[in-house]
Amino acid sequence: MKTFLIFSSTIIAMIAVSFAQSPSASPAPTKATTSKQTATTNTALNANEVVGTIVEFVPGADIVLNTGASEPMRFKLGKGVRYLNPKGKEVNERKMKKDRKVRVHYAKEGNDMVVDKIQIERDGKKKKARE
Repeated sequence: MKTFLIFSSTIIAMIAVSFAQSPSASPAPTKATTSKQTATTNTALNANEVVGTIVEFVPGADIVLNTGASEPMRFKLGKGVRYLNPKGKEVNERKMKKDRKVRVHYAKEGNDMVVDKIQIERDGKKKKARE
């Protein structure tokens, strides 16, 4: 019985010591590192971009893109969404047509991906010079 009590006490003491230790052995980050990491983290968590081809577009409601993944991605259009041409100039939402390649900028809000900017991508074709 004495051996069991000694063994139990030793295990309990080892557990208590392991919980009392700091979780990380790395040094604390400096102020510059902290602000840089925070900025990167906020960007990664709050805003994302996806490039794909429009499969379905319902003005004021949502847009569905084929990004090359197994299934198309559905996004909700936010209030005040901006529509841009390849040069960054604002255009009418009627330019968003099926099979057009676009870059969608969105933010995650709960379970939804809410779009605030859609930019038409260049198709890589150059216009022929008129002769």
